[in-house]
Amino acid sequence: MSLSAPLEHTTIATPAGALTVIVDAGVVVCAGFAPATHMSARLPADLAARELRSRRDLGAVTAAVHRYLAGDAAALDEVEVSQPGGVFAQQAWLAMRRIPPGSTLTYTELAAAAGRPGAARAAGNACAANLVAPFVPCHRVVPAAGGVGGYAYGAEVKGWLLAHEAGAAGAATDRVAG
Repeated sequence: MSLSAPLEHTTIATPAGALTVIVDAGVVVCAGFAPATHMSARLPADLAARELRSRRDLGAVTAAVHRYLAGDAAALDEVEVSQPGGVFAQQAWLAMRRIPPGSTLTYTELAAAAGRPGAARAAGNACAANLVAPFVPCHRVVPAAGGVGGYAYGAEVKGWLLAHEAGAAGAATDRVAG
């Protein structure tokens, strides 16, 4: 990643709402279902200080989002991401990327998968601090009590992502079984 080159962003229409993606040399550093101005405000100071340029197409990143929307629920897993965070947050984000599309973990299960059983609250904090949703799929983490739980972009968006992935995973299983 460059220290002085501009960051680039695009906004892609999805059934869940407009998805803004910000990249640094092709690596996703911020993404979410909010306008670019809101997303760029979440960037760490060193990135926020850089110029932000709009691009219609971010190459492989845009292609992966379109494949995801077309039913390839694992397409976002191929995209390189980078975000600042402590050791446990990094482990939790890595564990989130290992949750198969169409599946969920509870916060307690995520804490265990990240190497700290019993740290459910820290797992929830890692979800809340995630700058690169849905590429790091914090939407796949749900409360043990049921329901979809909280999500920075609203329960409706989280519900759509989970339903989309469950449908895509079911379709992929049907194709393999057929």
